Amino acid sequence: MFLEAMRQVPAAVTVVSVREERDDIGGTVNTFASISLDPPLVLVSLAGYLAEVLLRRDTWAATVLAAGQKAVASRFATPGRPSARLLLAGLPHHRGEASEALIVEGGVAALEAETTQVVPAGDHTVFIARVVRVDYLDETAEPLVRLRGRYRP
Repeated sequence: MFLEAMRQVPAAVTVVSVREERDDIGGTVNTFASISLDPPLVLVSLAGYLAEVLLRRDTWAATVLAAGQKAVASRFATPGRPSARLLLAGLPHHRGEASEALIVEGGVAALEAETTQVVPAGDHTVFIARVVRVDYLDETAEPLVRLRGRYRP
């Protein structure tokens, strides 16, 4: 019943990525939010391998996807997915100046963050991070939203 109730809450679809020593890791997340303006802080809730990597790497990037980027969201949500570099092959992207993480171009916004606090939360880990750089912002783009288990423009 709890899961069904939470599926009624619309969530912006975001790709979080991090540059590991030899590879790029990324995943689609639905729990990404601003929690403070001064200082600028965001949070992301993660489980699995991406959470393990963020426990070792403090800087990462988040791209809030635009309505036309359902395919990108699906690529990064696939279990057992390959390197983020392979997932973005043929798609516009670049490395963040501060994090060196891959940033998807064409989204609503992209930012780079540095984790300041890690909070275990049930079966997930919440990463609270200071925004170190806003890579881009497109105020005209419509966000991709997940609602009731589906991506919606």
